[in-house]
Amino acid sequence: MGIPGEAVTVKLLLTGTLLFVLASVFYFIRVVRSRTVPDLVLAVDVLAYDLAVFIIAFSIMCKSPYLSIGALPLVLWAYLMDMYVSKHLSRRELGD
Repeated sequence: MGIPGEAVTVKLLLTGTLLFVLASVFYFIRVVRSRTVPDLVLAVDVLAYDLAVFIIAFSIMCKSPYLSIGALPLVLWAYLMDMYVSKHLSRRELGD
């Protein structure tokens, strides 16, 4: 088993990109149409984490580790949003 050819790699990348775009559209619709706060937070989380995975995969494909630096603040932002929303829903301060 060797490394797949360039044509196979391009087909896989196009398929993955198409699936990512389709999933992102569904997540965005879920964000817009959400009726509860936890539903909204979950949709934004999944969208942020999928985008981070896509950024890292793109940086691996381009063989440039500097491109993946943008994924870390995105993931940390999503985690911080989870903490603030959970504290707001439980009606406590963030340090408690």
